[in-house]
Amino acid sequence: MRRDANAPTVREEERRNAAPEGPFGWTFDGPFGVCLNDIEDTFRRAIVQIGDVARIAVMIEVSLPALRSRVHAGDAIQPMWSDFLDSLTSRYGLPAAPRVRYTKTRAALLTLALAYRS
Repeated sequence: MRRDANAPTVREEERRNAAPEGPFGWTFDGPFGVCLNDIEDTFRRAIVQIGDVARIAVMIEVSLPALRSRVHAGDAIQPMWSDFLDSLTSRYGLPAAPRVRYTKTRAALLTLALAYRS
């Protein structure tokens, strides 16, 4: 039996169909409400792409200097922030709200980090 030289090997086929490996990280900068919507959309897409996992860790990093400039520009933080955290927890079946880390460094307003274990 001859194998087609152009046909992918079983290992190549498995690699192509496998879930992407993490951890993943995305940054968001702009109006506060838009960033929250973008994070939720990105999170939803990432969950779909990685499929079934045994555990997932979600962390959101907030740059306080960037947040301060948004507040001075007139962006409201509440109730959007609380609604966002509740939404992530309830809609996507997370056992607890994502871990939030506040940094004092000047960076993008929000950073989403996602790690999982199959």
